Amino acid sequence: MNSLFVAWRPPAPDQAGWRPVGRLEHDGELYRFSYLQGSRKPGFRPFTGMEKLEQVYESEELFPLFANRLLSKARPEYEAYLRWSGFDIDNPPDPLLILGVTEGIRRTDAVEVFPCPVPDADGCYLNKFFLHGVRWMPPAAIERISRLAPDEPLKIMLDLQNEHDPNAVAVRTEAERIQIGFVPRYLAQDVWQLVNQCDTEFIKLYVVRVNNDAPLQNRVLCRMSACWPEGFQPCSGADFAPIPAIDPVSVNT
Repeated sequence: MNSLFVAWRPPAPDQAGWRPVGRLEHDGELYRFSYLQGSRKPGFRPFTGMEKLEQVYESEELFPLFANRLLSKARPEYEAYLRWSGFDIDNPPDPLLILGVTEGIRRTDAVEVFPCPVPDADGCYLNKFFLHGVRWMPPAAIERISRLAPDEPLKIMLDLQNEHDPNAVAVRTEAERIQIGFVPRYLAQDVWQLVNQCDTEFIKLYVVRVNNDAPLQNRVLCRMSACWPEGFQPCSGADFAPIPAIDPVSVNT
């Protein structure tokens, strides 16, 4: 079953940052959405058409909240949109796979989606994501990003002095040590665990592709690999716990 977590950012600066509020799943026939314990914290309001936190919502079609986060196939940049994310233009993937890489980010709201990492065939950590925070980087960093090459190694650095996010993980070039962005927020806590439990020689971050014709949020696609420590459970905090659900209800999309 394909599944994604749904995160939400409170508007008030004095509240905690991004947190998981829901889970979206697809079993090949039905899409299901359910809320997580993170949705019970102050400030969050249930999504339109899915107002009950204890309810599981089902639909044969992808819910509008998420379908609207996919670029329309009618848009002239649709093929580039797939290419930016490393997908085969001739064999478009499942919508949830696209959302899992693009994160469904829109400037009009504070919602994003992300997959929970799972071990690969060798039992190792493997993930692919777009570099975050590029828009906040200085001109020199943007220029260096334009010259990144596929398979170029990058370095992660625990950003201990970050005033906005105590879990932030910065990304730098290997040679010049120029900061070019951040690991996505939803991965940061897990990366801290990996840094503390894995031999740093086995934590690798590489450039998959650079999309100089793409928006900054889709500019640098990265691939990260690491060990999978014994007992490591990503996406396992209290906010990720499911809310005990009542009977599913169908949503007319």
